[in-house]
Amino acid sequence: MPKITPRSFSQHAFETLNRNGLPPVLARIYAARGIELPQQLETELSQLLPFVQLRNATLMAARLADAIAERKRLLVIADYDSDGATACAVAIRALRKFGASVDYLVPNRFEYGYGLTPEIVQLAASRGDGWRPDILITVDNGIASVDGVLEANQLGMQVLITDHHLPGDQLPDATVIVNPNQPDCNFPSKHLAGVGVIFYVMLALRAELRARGAFLADGKEPNLASLLDLVALGTVADVVKLDSNNRILVQQGLQRIRRGRGCAGINALLRVAKRDSRQATAYELGFMLGPRLNAAGRLDDMTLGIECLITDDEFTADQIAAQLDELNRQRREIEADMQQDAWVKLATAVEAEELATESACSICLYDPSWHQGVIGLLASRIKEKFHRPVIVFAPGNEGQIKGSGRSIPSFHLRDALDLVSKRHPGLILKFGGHAAAAGLTLLEQNFEDFRAAFEQISQSLLTPADLTRVIETDGDLDDAELNLELARCLAECVWGQGFPEPSFNALFYVENQRVVGEKHLKLRLKKFDSNQRYDAILFFHTDLLPPRINAVFRVQANEYNGNTTLQLLLEHWLSIDSLTT
Repeated sequence: MPKITPRSFSQHAFETLNRNGLPPVLARIYAARGIELPQQLETELSQLLPFVQLRNATLMAARLADAIAERKRLLVIADYDSDGATACAVAIRALRKFGASVDYLVPNRFEYGYGLTPEIVQLAASRGDGWRPDILITVDNGIASVDGVLEANQLGMQVLITDHHLPGDQLPDATVIVNPNQPDCNFPSKHLAGVGVIFYVMLALRAELRARGAFLADGKEPNLASLLDLVALGTVADVVKLDSNNRILVQQGLQRIRRGRGCAGINALLRVAKRDSRQATAYELGFMLGPRLNAAGRLDDMTLGIECLITDDEFTADQIAAQLDELNRQRREIEADMQQDAWVKLATAVEAEELATESACSICLYDPSWHQGVIGLLASRIKEKFHRPVIVFAPGNEGQIKGSGRSIPSFHLRDALDLVSKRHPGLILKFGGHAAAAGLTLLEQNFEDFRAAFEQISQSLLTPADLTRVIETDGDLDDAELNLELARCLAECVWGQGFPEPSFNALFYVENQRVVGEKHLKLRLKKFDSNQRYDAILFFHTDLLPPRINAVFRVQANEYNGNTTLQLLLEHWLSIDSLTT
């Protein structure tokens, strides 16, 4: 059973924020998220960290400026997720504005796997149109591509790496590497997404071109703020921590979208998702646009997603968005079937005492019928249910299986895989990732050995407390605080990974409840400590709740028939009878 607990916060930070004009409820919320001064909440572009602090950004800018002047052919090597697609779109759009000869190549995950592999380098060098690149630019990948960079060097192509993933023991021998997480990089924000890194490089390139007088002829300097909608989408969809610098990028991107200044592709994706661009929030980016864009890389080829983001033609964007929407529908169907299979496997394993979910510290599953592009989503669903590190495998190439893992806060997944690799040499063919998510490749015949080794590492690193899901909330609200104004205020802010959207908890009587839309529960709740009553909804739940509950909820401005009212969105609930004192 999960544990509901209030977030801790600094009393000094609370008092400082409150003294500077924030209402107590907002001061408490922000203090619990590490905000100590009102200035930390500013989201103007002038507050963005300067690109000169990002190691090698100015050096890479100089190399790119030289390449543009010399008419060198540039090829962007993208990744096949939303971060990689938006990063590619930012690179293509910006470099074309700067007059570069540039194209892109995105690996098909089913044929070539992830990153700048030797095979991808060979594919780039032997393009059928005869357009052989002089320089390869990686976006959202490359920091682990030791062999791929070596292959490119041998074929006479320079490699410029932009990435944000954690480096391994050996860095590639690239011409220039820009990565906030590489050694000796003192950039204060270590949480830039791949799209954020390439955006910073483009800022540095514009400054370099400006210094060289490149914009004097026509007096028109490209406005890179026009790319912030893409930066916002990739940042939110990649679930990186929304530190103060990332919040600026996301807030500025959302403001462009709300003002109708988003690119054709983002507007088309919002339309196909039936969302109003004027009211776009981080939720739309992460849960509406991100999945549709990711569907291309999961089931088909991310080229489709990238084309959606680089076109300026609305008709073309609408056509591609419709295809992405259909792919996402297919993805949901595949995922639902795989989830059903997984629950059966887990139930069977528990009954056979092969897996005791109360005592096991990890879960590894493999099925030869599962889809390689969807295993990460399945791992995430299982992790949410059992609060354990989870790795799900599907068939790869030539006797190999591909795994995608998701982890809990107290367990660094990439470091755990590194431990397995060192203690069992040769067991893992390759791996990469970060604390919360990682990917790896095994031989199919070694699955059981890996599962045992991963469980052993998990048991050594995790405690029983780590395996208890903790639901943090921002506490209770009194009747004066729980209102429509608060809901509207919170909707204007940027929330996400590392800066969670506020949720609250309170004890309620359930006075009325009914199923609506055949899959949601509509409720009328009365707080224990007052006579105030609230409308609430529990999505994707049709079983009636007990008469008294401890509910975790968010606040929302609900528009219906032209009226706007306060609504509580229930996220978790516990029966009062099940609570312990």
